[in-house]
Amino acid sequence: MEVVIVPDAAAGGELIAEAMAALLRRKPDALLGVATGSTPLPVYQALSGKVRAGEVDVSGARICQLDEYVGLPAGHPESYRSVVLREVVEPLGLSEASFMGPDGGAEDVPAACAAYDSALTEAGGVDLQLLGIGTDGHIGFNEPCSSLASRTRIKTLTEQTRKDNARFFDSIDQVPHHVITQGIGTILEARHLVLLATGEAKADAVALAVEGPLSALVPASALQLHPHATIVADEAAASRLKLGDYFRATYAAKPAWQGI
Repeated sequence: MEVVIVPDAAAGGELIAEAMAALLRRKPDALLGVATGSTPLPVYQALSGKVRAGEVDVSGARICQLDEYVGLPAGHPESYRSVVLREVVEPLGLSEASFMGPDGGAEDVPAACAAYDSALTEAGGVDLQLLGIGTDGHIGFNEPCSSLASRTRIKTLTEQTRKDNARFFDSIDQVPHHVITQGIGTILEARHLVLLATGEAKADAVALAVEGPLSALVPASALQLHPHATIVADEAAASRLKLGDYFRATYAAKPAWQGI
């Protein structure tokens, strides 16, 4: 696991966007897994800026969802399909045909979960999966005590997660109780995992994920098992890392040819 400490969210967004751009230069049809919420927005803004500047061609890129609410009406502005189309697909100039995600409105939700898990495999697997981290250490919607071997499935959100997400709705009562999420086992199959964390509210979760024991109580700690996992944290989110100075020194001495 590599830990990169950056000055602020914008610097983190630029770093990860360049990693995505470098991947697309090597593999134009790369499958990029995207996360939702406010944290990854600087990544998408920086990547779309590179597209407008002619620094990278994303016309062959494919985009896939990490998770989706269950039960929101089709086209609801806060469904994650709508969010990804609005914040990622459209700004990059891609068509909806380049996008894949689970069906949160399916009558048979378990079947929809299995179908999406299979679709990711049939697509050749995720090349780079962008992740956020919850204040309780969750990734995707794998809440604490999720199986570290779990596949794409339906999960019940904790009240803390519903409270955290209520800012996107008129009230917490509108936040769904259930979601479809890639499981931890599914996430770990991506070739490169990149977790972005910003703000002091994420500091405890980052410290536990990076320096704590591998534990289902902190789902993000599963990234310790991955051969190519990168944690990008701003100064606030990295503030409780005991080895922060070591991580800074390691990154400063990193050969340029290694990339992110």
